[in-house]
Amino acid sequence: MTEILPYILPEVSLMVASAVLFVLGASVRPAARRSAPVIAAGALILALVLSMSSDVQGVISKDSLLVTQFVLFIKSLVCGVGVLFVLLAWPTTPSGDANRSIHFSTETGEYFALLLLALSGVCITAGANSLPMLFLGIELASIPTYIMVTMSRPQEIAQEAGVKYFFLGAVSAAIMLFGMSYLFGVTGRMDLSGITSVLHEQMVSGQVMPVLFMLAIVMIVLGFLFKLAAVPLHFYAGDVYQGAATPVTAAIAFIPKVTGTVALIKILYVAGAGDWAFDPKFAKMLWVIAVLTMTVGNLLGLLQYNVKRVLAYSSIAHSGYILVGLTTVLYASHSEYRDDALGAVAFYLLAYGVMNTAAFAVLMLLPSRSNVPAMTAETYDDLAGTGRRHPLLGLSMAVACFSLIGMPMTVGFFGKLYLIRPAVQSGESVLIILAVITMINAAISAAYYLKIVATMFTRTSPQGHLTAEVEKPVPVVVAVVVSVATVLVLGIILPLSGGLYQQTTRWVQTLM
Repeated sequence: MTEILPYILPEVSLMVASAVLFVLGASVRPAARRSAPVIAAGALILALVLSMSSDVQGVISKDSLLVTQFVLFIKSLVCGVGVLFVLLAWPTTPSGDANRSIHFSTETGEYFALLLLALSGVCITAGANSLPMLFLGIELASIPTYIMVTMSRPQEIAQEAGVKYFFLGAVSAAIMLFGMSYLFGVTGRMDLSGITSVLHEQMVSGQVMPVLFMLAIVMIVLGFLFKLAAVPLHFYAGDVYQGAATPVTAAIAFIPKVTGTVALIKILYVAGAGDWAFDPKFAKMLWVIAVLTMTVGNLLGLLQYNVKRVLAYSSIAHSGYILVGLTTVLYASHSEYRDDALGAVAFYLLAYGVMNTAAFAVLMLLPSRSNVPAMTAETYDDLAGTGRRHPLLGLSMAVACFSLIGMPMTVGFFGKLYLIRPAVQSGESVLIILAVITMINAAISAAYYLKIVATMFTRTSPQGHLTAEVEKPVPVVVAVVVSVATVLVLGIILPLSGGLYQQTTRWVQTLM
């Protein structure tokens, strides 16, 4: 255990800090609430430093945990983006119980403790080497987010969103456990490395995999698709994203997506006997899910009037883009293309984290024109004309939206380029068609992203609506600057973004 202990210090530090924050939450003193985000940000920065300073060659495994460079990358990613989530939720009132978008009441400490637990759940998922540990990590990343949605603001829409999210999450967990039980029954092993070895031996000996094995994998994958908000388990996204306060929406757009993607990569690697060897029928199923997810997400995004719902369906579409990379892994016949596709998926998680957070951060700096107090912009009417009155915020939102589309000179452009390039280079006709569909969907998404930008710069303020003053709390401004700067730096400086992509490609070559 001492060998692996230095590598699990990031999640340990997050859990210790969350325990401190829960205890701190028992205090009714405003000073205790104001110190909560400081502790959370400090814990995340410490975890980020520990993850980035660690280095491992190959695989270090102990019991139910393992460490690879890919695991360390995921930990660094979630801790870095997690700092942005803390900045978005930073309380700005003297009592430390709210900011313009989120209202904690007396639960400020508990909110940030739940956020740290969710982020530590992603770290555990990345380092899991057994089915129980994988399930524990996924649920630890999920359950706190159900509570965060409900407690984020004292409105019925938030309570309704939290209840929907919780019950649908419980169903997905049951489906996932059902599949895991069958996978254990078929292989007789609980550890992922052992399951991989058993399946490899069966494949080498020419044994036909039982029907129960495919049933197990399908059920597990369905459970993971809920975390990704992928078709057919995407229905909750619009209501939950709209109901939650904007800082929580930003968090749940990223944390479950990374959790589901990492878990899906691990289970596909294991089920493919360590060589991505899959029944063609399963690869076709994932191909169809990828196409439906990005197409349904983009088409439904065109029909929305609430900007947070637009970004919800946008999130569904981006899950489809991620599934394009994983589908390429299953179809590609050459290991080089598989590695490139996996590296592209890892890079896209980083790209999506910063560009999506930038969009939500700008929304937090713009006021709502409704009569509801302590609310930030959520509708197109709220955004109307704000780009002319606040050009820097308008330009920041434009950068975020251009990156989400995948336009050049943004990190989103390279994210989509790296996803479709191995599909095209593989020469497989089914993957080339998938790449074409991906580009068509990117073009469709431009309609609603550009509508957001156009609304900010070309529309006039609606008559009869309030025009509140824009408050610019320093933490949220810092989040906007950091996220927008990252989008531009990784998009304009090609050698840097290319170098990072090559690094992620090397890191994912050793998964277990």
